[in-house]
Amino acid sequence: MSEFEFIFALFGLLLGLSIVEILGGLSRAIEAWLRPGIRLRIGWLTPLLGIFVLLDLLSFWQAAWVTRNVVGVSGHSLMAITVFASAYYLAAHLVFPREPAAHAELDTHFFRVRRIVLGTMLALLFCQLGYYASVPELAPALKRPLSLALTVVLIALMVAAMLVRGQRASIGVMAALVARYLVVYLI
Repeated sequence: MSEFEFIFALFGLLLGLSIVEILGGLSRAIEAWLRPGIRLRIGWLTPLLGIFVLLDLLSFWQAAWVTRNVVGVSGHSLMAITVFASAYYLAAHLVFPREPAAHAELDTHFFRVRRIVLGTMLALLFCQLGYYASVPELAPALKRPLSLALTVVLIALMVAAMLVRGQRASIGVMAALVARYLVVYLI
């Protein structure tokens, strides 16, 4: 087993649990929506947040592959990966409410948690960028024009999603965040 495989086992486990949190939250929301006598409006915002977090998780999973030749096993790397992936789990855990049936509509839940979820993810993005910048083998990737432009767009949209007011504007920004990742994955 290589050092990367050893480290990635921990990272993959924690990120995998984050994906399960999002899918579990979505399934609870759908179950509540289907339950007779429950009036739950799922709306667009919380599912879009869930899709965005899921796509962002995939991007970090993919980024782990980029670091495969520079990450070594140490107490520092294990602690950093645990903190990083645990923060992702926290963000994923908050996307959907524990008891969806207790809410009339999930858009209200979105406005309550969006700053925490997106702020956590933004902090993780800056941690990733800082790590890349500190590793000579990875730093050149940050300077590529397409990478730089896509990162600036991501940061701008995440900040906008945290600050924009109103349901329609929020749907537009969240849809743009999802679309940005879909475009990146298709390039």
